[in-house]
Amino acid sequence: MSANIIEFVRQQEPLFCGALTDQSITWAKESQFAIQLFQKNDFLAKTAINNPISAQNAIINVAAIGITLNPASKLAYLVPRDGMVCLDISYMGLLHLAQATGSIKWGQCKLVYSNDTYESNGLDTAPTHKYNAFGDRGAVVGGYCTVKTPDGDYLTEEMSLAEIKATEATSKAKNGPWKNFWEEMARKTIVKRASKYWPRAERLDNAIHVINEDEGIHQEPVMAHTTESEVILSEEQRKQELHERVSDLCDEMERAETMHDLKIHFQSAYKMTAGMKLQQNVQAIYSECKMKFDEVTQ
Repeated sequence: MSANIIEFVRQQEPLFCGALTDQSITWAKESQFAIQLFQKNDFLAKTAINNPISAQNAIINVAAIGITLNPASKLAYLVPRDGMVCLDISYMGLLHLAQATGSIKWGQCKLVYSNDTYESNGLDTAPTHKYNAFGDRGAVVGGYCTVKTPDGDYLTEEMSLAEIKATEATSKAKNGPWKNFWEEMARKTIVKRASKYWPRAERLDNAIHVINEDEGIHQEPVMAHTTESEVILSEEQRKQELHERVSDLCDEMERAETMHDLKIHFQSAYKMTAGMKLQQNVQAIYSECKMKFDEVTQ
């Protein structure tokens, strides 16, 4: 088995190198990390031999996403799931990708417990979270992810325990990672939702897509049948309404009398335009308005 899995990994070099997106990730290192993972986990190795296509895809995804399997980094792992080898990326891995691609400058994700003191300080300010790191913090009640954007602003996404549990219920990994590493999976759930409001980064998007595919998480409910003409009309109306709301927020940014008001309007418009080219216009207007306040303080 050991010789077979080593030979199998070595055969993936051309595909790995062809998919590589980050030159700091090298085949020489990642192939050894992959072999170590297979050698330490007989079930993972057997899964790879029985389903080589899934193992091949998982190794290629390491290159395509640009993340390391280095166990010391704790960013990504190869794991067996439902008869397949999957690339699993930790919440630290997602934050690492966001920083590496320039989507964010800094980020953290923490769980909140019943005995903690947690206060939300608004959209543009990091929350206040106080707790006794060495005492009984009680049960988990929720969690949050706070990041600093390239513009120096803060974005915070919060999830209640009920929301985290709802995601757990949709995942086919609920009897594996969710059972054995619940807190890590909860943090990953929060980071994934928070990332929807960050500047787009292809490697990060690919990582989240791979996670959702492997965990079987369905983000959108199945909708009742709608005719094509109704869909087109509804989509046009939605886009028109969105553009109107964003336009109003941009006007509010230009009329803002304080930096605090400016940031609040910007955060709202920024979230509405996540993943859209329109977001670039929002950022441009914000930067222009921000310069006026910067000039006053100089």
